Amino acid sequence: MKKIVFSLIVFTMTSMQALAGGILTNTNQSVMFLKNPARDAAIGLDGVYSNPAGVAFLPEGFHVAFNWQYAHQTRTVTSTNPVFALGKKNGGSATKEFEGVADAPIIPSLQGAYNKGDWSIQFNISVPGGGGACEFADGLGSFESVVGNIAAMLGGLDQIAVALGQTAPGVKGYDMDGYMKGRQYYYGFQIGAAYKLYPNLSVYGGLRLLYGDATYKAKISNIMVNTAGGYQEFGSFMQSATALVDGGIATVSNGLAQVNAGIAQYEAAGAPVPAELQAQKAKLEGTAATLASTSQSLNALQKYSQGVNLLCNQDGIGIAPVIGVDWKYRNFNFAAKYEFKTQIRMKNESTVNEASEIAAVNKFRDGEKVNEDQPALLTVGAQWSPIDNVRLNLGWHHYFDKDCNWYGNSQDLLKSNTNEFLAGVEWDVTDRLNVSGGGQLTRYGLTDEYMNDMSFVTNSYSLGMGFSYKVKENITLTAAYFQTMYDKYNRTDYPTTGVSDSYTRTNRVLGVGCQLDF
Repeated sequence: MKKIVFSLIVFTMTSMQALAGGILTNTNQSVMFLKNPARDAAIGLDGVYSNPAGVAFLPEGFHVAFNWQYAHQTRTVTSTNPVFALGKKNGGSATKEFEGVADAPIIPSLQGAYNKGDWSIQFNISVPGGGGACEFADGLGSFESVVGNIAAMLGGLDQIAVALGQTAPGVKGYDMDGYMKGRQYYYGFQIGAAYKLYPNLSVYGGLRLLYGDATYKAKISNIMVNTAGGYQEFGSFMQSATALVDGGIATVSNGLAQVNAGIAQYEAAGAPVPAELQAQKAKLEGTAATLASTSQSLNALQKYSQGVNLLCNQDGIGIAPVIGVDWKYRNFNFAAKYEFKTQIRMKNESTVNEASEIAAVNKFRDGEKVNEDQPALLTVGAQWSPIDNVRLNLGWHHYFDKDCNWYGNSQDLLKSNTNEFLAGVEWDVTDRLNVSGGGQLTRYGLTDEYMNDMSFVTNSYSLGMGFSYKVKENITLTAAYFQTMYDKYNRTDYPTTGVSDSYTRTNRVLGVGCQLDF
């Protein structure tokens, strides 16, 4: 029965670690990124995020761009656990697939710059982190394994019942409904200025403000226990199981009292205590210890007799500097940008009002402040124009994930920081039409200890393509499509028990934008 409580603790800790956050920085803050992600040394208005120093080389005047993106993602976890075979809906299979759907129908952004002389005053409003909600309509393996382990462990009541001369419950399975939904947005506002130190060299300095807003819901409901007499509601079964154990404790206590009285008579008479009586006492004491432990476990499970319901809202604000540099040399352009780490403490508004005996649950305690730093980011890019109407782009992104402070120090579970490698090409087909395409390779420092089914990433590569068309001298429309292909990450939790997980995702983004120049 102790394993039941342990399973619940594992579930709770897994949930908390997942809810502590993930690697969520968004770089797709404009449609220009979708059509060619290697924008780190490109000269364009979208540079107010990707290459702010380079925006100083745009023509004088006011430039503003509106962007809309639609993103559709799936997250698929294929979990294997022997206890799944006990589930009513699983058809005897120990492997089950859990799929989450994440839709972000509106990811807006607004970029603007005013250039005058050597100065460029800029702003960027976007969603640099999070950006949607993911819903697992059937819950997750970490949810269902809790109930499955309970069912497996409750089978141990049969032995107790038989020893007490009672009818065995005959627990042989379970049924349940699971649900999980997480929503997270980091709204960003960046303002700064670039200055041309020389005709071919500019620098940038600015501040980025992030406002984080998140909601997490988790639920396990309609828990049923499959017994010899059919399916029984978990709460009522727990009452009968508790009555069985409590009755057993009373019976064993009475028997132990009688044995102790008999032993006392022998000892008072100075006669040796028969070995049979001593063995009977030892057996009763062992049974009493088992019953006491079982009773303690059942009492701990009473709080789950109505299922599990969790609701937590979080919000927080952080500010960090951003610096950049851009250098032109003949038909080359080189640029770099550094976003400092943004320290964010997300404050909870939660249904968890009191401290829990399970430490990880306290992350959700009402009023608690949770560490959710946005990692520092270094980007380096180069652009080469072999001919006037063609530009080749390269880029590198380095996220300083391990320097963050995340809840439970989960950043220490990563083996390295995240790196991205980007390449792309742009072609001005005519004075009005531009087409471009590019790719991005993303490599995380993942470990089995870091991964869990409620929040995960996997290594990937992405491809984007699109076009821009100048409908008037001061109006340019852009449309693009971007898709990410993810690897599978396989994790074997406990090789001796047959528990394992496989993680993968999909991601597709469609975007349109409009730029106005005055």
